[in-house]
Amino acid sequence: MKWLRIALFVGLLLLLVGCGQKDLQEVKVGEVTRSIFYAPLYAAIEEGFFEDEGLSIQLSTIPGGDKTMTALLSDGIDIALIGAETSVYVSGQNPNDKVINFAQLTQTDGTFLVARDQNVDFSWDALKDSTFLGQRVGGMPQMAGEFVLKKQGIDPHNDLTLIQNIDFANIANALA
Repeated sequence: MKWLRIALFVGLLLLLVGCGQKDLQEVKVGEVTRSIFYAPLYAAIEEGFFEDEGLSIQLSTIPGGDKTMTALLSDGIDIALIGAETSVYVSGQNPNDKVINFAQLTQTDGTFLVARDQNVDFSWDALKDSTFLGQRVGGMPQMAGEFVLKKQGIDPHNDLTLIQNIDFANIANALA
């Protein structure tokens, strides 16, 4: 009977230990900007989906691809959500640690075409001869934006006044 009680006690103890909260592995993620395109990530964090898989996501916004890449290369973060051009720039410097790039995290580029005034009958030709607040030269949003403009028959460097000297974090304020 004594052995049976000891066996039940040990079994109960093991059961309670097994039901305890498991240790979560911390993953530090740096995003270059807070964007609606990352909404599935925000929802998954908020709903605890990563925790269900044993991961604790520590998300930080680090404005600027260069700053985000620096955080990645210096082990300040484990994963960087940035444009692909940033890893190309790093690769061109022949680093000791190669950056692994996963393409198409989002379905499309996170760039929006907005205007101060409502235009219910929008046409791409209306952009010609306008002042266009672009993104950083060589950055993924600017390259994607230029691709779309060219696809619509607009040469971004000749058909409009292109402004590209506004820091990313200040673009919305510059438009306002």
